[in-house]
Amino acid sequence: MTLPAILLLSGLILLGAYLLYGKYVFKKFKINDQNQTPSHQYKDGVDYVPSKPIVVLGHHFASIAGAGPIVGPIIAVTFGWIPAIIWILVGGIFFGAVHDLGSMIASMRNQGKSIGTIIKNNIGYKGKQLFMIFSFSTLILVIAVFADIIAKTFINNPGVASASILFIGLAVAFGFVNKFVADKKRLFIIVSIIGVALMYYFVYLGMQIPFELNYELWLYILLAYAFIASVTPVSLLLQPRDYLNSFLLYGLIIFATMGIFYANPEIKMDTQVNITSENLGYLFPVLFVTIACGAISGFHSLVASGTTSKQIDKEGDAKVVGFGGMLIESFLAIISVAAVIILSREEYASSLSLKGPVTMFSDGLGSMMATLGIPEQMAVSFVALTVSAFALTTLDTCTRLARFTLQEYFEGVENPVGKQLSENRFLSTGIVVVLSILLIRSGGFTTLWPIFGSANQLLAALALLAIAVWLININVNATFVLIPMFFMFTVTLTSLGIFAWKNFQEEAYVLSVIAAVLFVLSVVLIILARKSLEQKSPIPETGSSFK
Repeated sequence: MTLPAILLLSGLILLGAYLLYGKYVFKKFKINDQNQTPSHQYKDGVDYVPSKPIVVLGHHFASIAGAGPIVGPIIAVTFGWIPAIIWILVGGIFFGAVHDLGSMIASMRNQGKSIGTIIKNNIGYKGKQLFMIFSFSTLILVIAVFADIIAKTFINNPGVASASILFIGLAVAFGFVNKFVADKKRLFIIVSIIGVALMYYFVYLGMQIPFELNYELWLYILLAYAFIASVTPVSLLLQPRDYLNSFLLYGLIIFATMGIFYANPEIKMDTQVNITSENLGYLFPVLFVTIACGAISGFHSLVASGTTSKQIDKEGDAKVVGFGGMLIESFLAIISVAAVIILSREEYASSLSLKGPVTMFSDGLGSMMATLGIPEQMAVSFVALTVSAFALTTLDTCTRLARFTLQEYFEGVENPVGKQLSENRFLSTGIVVVLSILLIRSGGFTTLWPIFGSANQLLAALALLAIAVWLININVNATFVLIPMFFMFTVTLTSLGIFAWKNFQEEAYVLSVIAAVLFVLSVVLIILARKSLEQKSPIPETGSSFK
């Protein structure tokens, strides 16, 4: 089978899944535009802001994508490109899309609150506390890691820094103008076209005016920006930046697809399936943990139930944003695999070791896009800049999500400190930023990062658990959620067990203990969920009517 045929078949499978399986899932969640959404019910102009579906999709897709669907699939090709593609398609359709949409709908039916609050309402307060502490710690780790990665990227590629700064200024201008044209469809389209055109121009302009600073200064600038993005009304900075940036990724997908079809490169990599890898371990569970965002990612549940659910205008919009957004990301993951299987197995192993996944992705797609008449160096730079832009999107979204998590954790606490933390977004964001700085300064994030893959998939399993219990409590057959949930718990618990034992043998006791704690956490939440189902009779939904 040729590379264009693989891409075409994958695209048709994902589109068919949206139209057929998506219809089944939408019916199971009883999506109804007559239900009032939190964006209208709690509209505050800061976090709860009803928005056009294309704008929310841009925010959601930009937030969940990042470098995840690029790095994970490329590394997973170590086990063979055929199992990687199979899991991306099966996982994206039956696991990730259900997980993302379920997190979004469950949140919208619970005042736009996070998965932690859904756990509290359906499993219990202890479950909420455990989940919130875990997700908050994970978000602080992600903020620290991405701040470090972006700062180093800006040092090595000053043109990327300049373009990113220009993007932020453009986003603020677009957000301001959009206030006056949002209800005028024709003007909104015109403003969007101008905004996207300027963004692509800024890609070129940024390379012409490189902006250079040292590592320390970039770190503080990035975290100061993350603070501002967290407390500023979502429609002024975060939402327009993600919306405009999403067109970078859409453009990348379109140009990459055209390049693959026009170049029709030979698939040099063999079809061998490797059950084990010397560096990674066994195909099960490592393949499913490594591909992550390309098929299913727990981080998506935090975005879907954190920022996105507060911006959905009507429930029907969640179909394309939640379910559709995940399938687009799966297609990007397929493109990532396509970018490296044009290499032989030996070339792939050498490049992965010397260049890393992002450079391999940029070089592979850049060479194919060059057949369209685009200068190869410009194509490679465009791909690399797009990936870097989405890393910055992950940083600011994570900061806002960590703020939400901290506020929800202290919600209902009567003492003055708890009340301030739950109500004051400036104070809660300040704590998030300070903790991130302390983690970066300590260097601890480099030690903790190896466990992120397992922790991320544990988040997915726990989100599916929360969704399943919520559905059962409102008398909906949850089999379509329970099957992915059981599989993800199997993957996660196996991965954590292997990780804990491996690090114990290597005397990395901190990582070993953390893995063991996460293992116990998942078991405790499963037990709490079972007890809650045994003790409760079916309950009506909270937050909005269920029609």
